[in-house]
Amino acid sequence: MKKNKGKANSEADKEFVFEFKAGRHSCVLKVPLVFPVQENVNDLHGRLMLLHKIPCYIENELKSALTNFVEQETIQDFDKEAEFALQRLTTGDADINQLTNAWARSYEETTLEHSCPEEPSWDEDFADVYHELIHSPASDTLLNLEHNYFVSISELISERDMEIKKLQERQSAEMEKVMHELGNTLTDQDVNAVASQHFDAQQELENKWASELKQVTCIQKQEYQEWVIKLHQDLKKSSNSSQINEEIKVQPSQLSEAAESGSRMYEEQPQLEESFTIHLGAQLKTMHNLRLVRTDVLDLCKHRRHGSSGAKLRRLQTALSLYSSSLCGLVLLVDNRVNSYSGIKRDFATVAKECTDFHFLCLEEQLEDVQQLVLYARAERTSKQKDHTEVLRNGNEDKSKNVERNPTNLLPGEFYISRHSNLSEVHAVFHLCVDDNVRSGNITARDPAIMGLRNILKVCCTHDITTVTVPLLLVHDMSEVRMLYVFIIQNLIRQIFASLHWFPMASWDGGISRTVQFLVPKSISEEMFYQLSNMLPQIFRVSSTLTLTSKH
Repeated sequence: MKKNKGKANSEADKEFVFEFKAGRHSCVLKVPLVFPVQENVNDLHGRLMLLHKIPCYIENELKSALTNFVEQETIQDFDKEAEFALQRLTTGDADINQLTNAWARSYEETTLEHSCPEEPSWDEDFADVYHELIHSPASDTLLNLEHNYFVSISELISERDMEIKKLQERQSAEMEKVMHELGNTLTDQDVNAVASQHFDAQQELENKWASELKQVTCIQKQEYQEWVIKLHQDLKKSSNSSQINEEIKVQPSQLSEAAESGSRMYEEQPQLEESFTIHLGAQLKTMHNLRLVRTDVLDLCKHRRHGSSGAKLRRLQTALSLYSSSLCGLVLLVDNRVNSYSGIKRDFATVAKECTDFHFLCLEEQLEDVQQLVLYARAERTSKQKDHTEVLRNGNEDKSKNVERNPTNLLPGEFYISRHSNLSEVHAVFHLCVDDNVRSGNITARDPAIMGLRNILKVCCTHDITTVTVPLLLVHDMSEVRMLYVFIIQNLIRQIFASLHWFPMASWDGGISRTVQFLVPKSISEEMFYQLSNMLPQIFRVSSTLTLTSKH
């Protein structure tokens, strides 16, 4: 047991003596120990039992004796060190000032009241300043500035689209001429060369506009944040805020021009909407709001270029609740790739680029962070699956192979969240990964899409999202063919309603009233809309007034 012979002078060897009887024989166990003891007493006890073949009925007695010996000898060593330290103080061998300074420094470093407060970050300072200004008379000034920035970005995007369109028309005409001469004066290699030149030219033009938009966005964000800080300082110095509110107004020329283009580009269809009030909770009943709306999912994200009063009120409401406990969320159904290159993801990214986000990272940067988190999560999950091989025997072989093929892809039911301050009626977007099962309508209560939806609702209840918009049919667009399968659609609706009814929203957060907004595509018929509306009272207990009459 004698190890570590090269220890410092403070270490010493002490002999542990233990006497016991084995039948008629009296035995003595002597073990030299090095103090202070570095190893665990339980481990040392087990080694002694094994090496010296001590009977099992002596185990508890040996453990008690060994523990007492180590504790007593350790306390004696501490007492000797303390007496030696006090002796050095009395003889003057130790510097009292140095000892007190060292003790005071150690106390301050380990005591919270003496710790230095954390310096607030720029994002936190800007958030506090913005929250204070948007709830002040200066809010109109902020909204006007944001709208002017939005109009300038929209005009720049219009110029980009026009230039790309002209290039594509010119290239299309050139390709028609080339195809007309194919076989006469030109060969297939010539056609491929022209197509390659067209592709390079289009890529170069798109990269040029992407770089310019990114530069303009960065400049707008920096100017806006600096101006907000300056406005806050000026308001503190001056009590008269009416003069400051006159600094920025929406320019009439921009407003009229934007209104004309907006009326041509955006024509609102009649929006169908039904609202209900329900009560959830076992003991404490909490009132929640349900809304059934027929509209496009991106209409909740788009800002209107024309300065109507409704658009301005929506922008103001979103800004007022940006740093609050009443956030708005939206569920967006995406594929298993974390990018913004195809489908609804590309359309959503286009809407997000139309207005500069002055508070959070742009969508591309947020998606890059998500990619890194997905890779890390996949690595952790793979290591756990290797350690627990029984998980692979429960039907997860296909999923694990899919992850190994492309670790950056999501699994059905998984989702990631992006934060936004530049959308019309949304603060947080839940990008829910779904597969082809939701399009066929053959899903059950344990389907990954339904489970992912339940997890999203949990996140909403724990992170101050009081309004969440859910695509009711788990699709963003419906073809006329699918509308014929009424039975499949009703089964899908019942599963989603059941998942929401199963989730006890009222019991998670102390009875906070919430709003769940069910979204159905614009292409759905009015008849189907009202059929879905009639299903709500059958599943939820809808509040209704009771009229009492009395006869005299």
